[in-house]
Amino acid sequence: MELQGANDGIRLAAYRPTLPVSVGNGKATSGEFESNYYTCDSDGSSVASRGSVALTGYETLDAPPRYDFYTNTEVWGRRKQFRPSLFQLHAKPEYDSRPPMYEETTAGQAGGGDSSEEDEDEQKEPPSEPTRFGWVQGVMIRCMLNIWGVILYLRLPWITAQAGIGMTWIIILLSTCITGITGLSTSAIATNGKVKGGGTYFLISRSLGPELGGSIGLIFAFANAVAVAMHTVGFAETVADLMRENGALMVDRTNDIRIIGIITVTCLLGISMAGMSWESKAQVVFFLLIMVSFASYIVGTLIPASPEKQSKGFFNYKASIFAENFVPSWRGPGGSFFGMFSIFFPSATGILAGANISGDLKNPAVAIPRGTLLAIFWTTTSYLIISATIGSCVVRDASGLLNDSLPSSSPSEGCTSIECQYGWDFSECMNNKTCPYGISNYYQSLSMVSAFGPLITAGIFGATLSSALACLVSAPKVFQCLCKDQLYPFIGVFGKGYGKNNEPIRGYLLTYVIAACFILIAELNTIAPIISNFFLCSYSLINFSCFHASITNSPGWRPSFKFYSKWLSLLCAVISVVIMFLLTWWAALIAFGVVFILLSYTLYKKPEVNWGSSMQASFYNRALNQCAGLNNVEDHVKNYRPQCLVLTGPPSTRPALVDLVSCFTKHLSLMLCGNVVTDTPSPSALENAVSDSHLNWLNQRKVGSFYRGVLAADLRCGVNVLLQGAGLGRMKPNVLLMGFKKDWRSDTPQAAHNYIEILHDAFDLQFGVCVLRMKEGLDVSHPSQSHVNPGFDAGPENMNAPSCIQTSAASSVSIEPEPQHSTQFQKKQGKKTIDVYWLSDDGGLTLLLPYLLTRRKRWARCKVRVFVGGETDKKEEKRQEVLELIKKFRLDFHNVEVLPDVYQTPQPMNVHQFEKMISRFRLDTKSKPDSDSGPASQHEKPWMITEQDLEKNKAKSLRQIRLNEVLLDYSREAALIIVTMPVGRRGVCPSSLYLAWLDFLSRDLRPPVLLVRGNQQNVLTFYCQ
Repeated sequence: MELQGANDGIRLAAYRPTLPVSVGNGKATSGEFESNYYTCDSDGSSVASRGSVALTGYETLDAPPRYDFYTNTEVWGRRKQFRPSLFQLHAKPEYDSRPPMYEETTAGQAGGGDSSEEDEDEQKEPPSEPTRFGWVQGVMIRCMLNIWGVILYLRLPWITAQAGIGMTWIIILLSTCITGITGLSTSAIATNGKVKGGGTYFLISRSLGPELGGSIGLIFAFANAVAVAMHTVGFAETVADLMRENGALMVDRTNDIRIIGIITVTCLLGISMAGMSWESKAQVVFFLLIMVSFASYIVGTLIPASPEKQSKGFFNYKASIFAENFVPSWRGPGGSFFGMFSIFFPSATGILAGANISGDLKNPAVAIPRGTLLAIFWTTTSYLIISATIGSCVVRDASGLLNDSLPSSSPSEGCTSIECQYGWDFSECMNNKTCPYGISNYYQSLSMVSAFGPLITAGIFGATLSSALACLVSAPKVFQCLCKDQLYPFIGVFGKGYGKNNEPIRGYLLTYVIAACFILIAELNTIAPIISNFFLCSYSLINFSCFHASITNSPGWRPSFKFYSKWLSLLCAVISVVIMFLLTWWAALIAFGVVFILLSYTLYKKPEVNWGSSMQASFYNRALNQCAGLNNVEDHVKNYRPQCLVLTGPPSTRPALVDLVSCFTKHLSLMLCGNVVTDTPSPSALENAVSDSHLNWLNQRKVGSFYRGVLAADLRCGVNVLLQGAGLGRMKPNVLLMGFKKDWRSDTPQAAHNYIEILHDAFDLQFGVCVLRMKEGLDVSHPSQSHVNPGFDAGPENMNAPSCIQTSAASSVSIEPEPQHSTQFQKKQGKKTIDVYWLSDDGGLTLLLPYLLTRRKRWARCKVRVFVGGETDKKEEKRQEVLELIKKFRLDFHNVEVLPDVYQTPQPMNVHQFEKMISRFRLDTKSKPDSDSGPASQHEKPWMITEQDLEKNKAKSLRQIRLNEVLLDYSREAALIIVTMPVGRRGVCPSSLYLAWLDFLSRDLRPPVLLVRGNQQNVLTFYCQ
């Protein structure tokens, strides 16, 4: 084989990719038109990819991998490029001369078109970047400040005295295990895709879905708002106590706390509204204050204790004091391990402070894991160091009296406590239990040990104010994201952002109001319990989110942070719930009650969001496993269900057909609406077939149905695809339902023939078949609104009607919601009758369908009348026979009528009308054609009827004519008529004659008529096995 060389006339230069043009002003070079991915010379001579600068020498529309193909956002000053569609890669060139999909857009000019000179000038400068934080300032410092609090300064020494150093370390490490595992779970979720603003709510909602995410987001935002009040009240209490010690009192202690708290939270609001940069600077100041206070404490433990400090129990580092304080010494009613754990654990919370401002981080996927885990490590280390050092330096009880010192020359012989070794005797106050100092009694032990006591007070201020400020920022950020998702009513107004940082000003004001209301309570012990439970509830759901996303094995779960365990996450989720009840059982019940109410509302409203949550993956897994499990279940007549393939076309065009079938399949069996689009493959035709608008219409109508659209050259081929390919495993249709083709006489004979061939195809494939006919017709669409499949109740003008959903590769599809037409099958039927003409035994499907209808509330009051044929002299015998059979089937039908006149000769007038109906399709044999022309003509036109065909099928024809007379006599006022459908033998009964039977049988009837024919296999049984 010889390849054509360059000298043979191929211009490789014509196929070279062109280099990207300058996009500084968003304009392309003249003489060329450009798309986002293609450039094409003005003469159309070449089309080349701009995806790579490498000169391959071959023309290709294929694009190398690019970041732009996967991102949803645009970068200023650079055109966003799009991947070519599959249709454009393989379609004929004339279909893809210039894909409108690839219109160029420049970030900031989404509207396209010509812009004014002022707009061009504005676009020359890039937009100002909002303030973004790294992992240190944005996450680690913020989390450390939120974890450190008043408990560190005022309660950790007391917990060490109660539980001992050893047990205190266990409490600290257990708390760290919970927060650490939660941090690992948070890191895994945060690195499984690009994280936007919304913090905890964003992580949970995008992982577990809007139901749990929305409820947790709302209570977490509220808990943060109340936490502002809690930390502010803690600060106000400290200030009020200092004022009282110095004789400064404004009103009384409670009102002083309220006044100081309101003033403080107002100042914090000003810092927050000034912008994230100012808030971050304030956090750095608070962080430095706390670090200085720590340094002052550590230095204080090394400075030799003065007599005043020794009288208060401080003796520097002593091994004997460490040994004494290492074991527990429980005191008071709350003196227990879980009592101390419940007091300490809130001090370990706050690990989500960095994640809550995820929208303000430079790289959340890196910052959240690194900053959160390091914050947990350093704060845990600080807790361990402080509990160990304070337990090694200070005894549990001390009097604070200098007179309790022992002379070095004559120590007291009766003194046996540990402080006696260092020249002090506190036995008197210890025996009386009145010692005011020591780590068991004096909450300000850190200040007493510190080298400079006021620095500890400054640390307390820094810890409380930093925590309050972090919560004041977190609550609006989380709430803003929740408001933008519009999961709950009346809160959307708070989703608006201002400034380059998209600051939630309205959210700040709402948080301020909530915090101010709780500050007025002025009681820390009343505010704190329910907040801790809300935080623990969030921790539990974060861990469960990580576990659930892992256990579903979804291919989309690919976190870049690998150091997590789904089983540890599940364990931590359970432990968090247990701790909620150990801390405050009533607050835990309130938290779960609020979550349940919000969850119920979201489940009821079913918000239209699709975040690819693990719940969706779990639903898929369960459905897949259940369907696969059905493969091991053999079919049995007792479990037979009519699984219906309904040829609706677009479901909105035939709502009556949809509503009737839904009446006997809802919550019972499979219903699948089929739509055949007769067109050549193209993006627009494919969109017509598979558009989500059809399924949305079914969901809005509350119809439990699947939808399947197919592209086919003609209707019959498309229906064959559905008959053989629809369904999954044993979840596949066994009954075909379609509308009656009322225009068969005015339509082309080939269309009528194809309609009957669909019925024959269904019988060949062992399907039951039902045909619904209504006097007013089934199709409620107009030619300009909907594509109508030929054969689905269509008029001749609709045979080639184009689809209204016009799509192209250029634009996103905008589909108006289809109208919801009401039908008579949606109404209560009252005390009417369902008339069943069980004239031929088809296996019982003709009886089963009316039984299923009567199980629905709207059909429950209808009486079912069963009509059967019989001889006059054996009328009662036949009736009892059928009644007995129905009784064994347990169908609860008691009204059976025998119709001996069904076998009588029809009226001549009706026979004449029938002959007139088929006259168009009669084959004229009087023209004396050649001997072979008659059969050949019938072979070419199988719908034509010969005299022989009429003679062979004369009895059946007369029966259908007579049956119509019977229906008109007996069932004029019925709610529904169900008739056993006649079967025309293929090759014996021409299609037009068969269609005439169906037409004449069901004509001129006011009630809907459902023609039913089972597949001649039992669907009813009176056996129990």
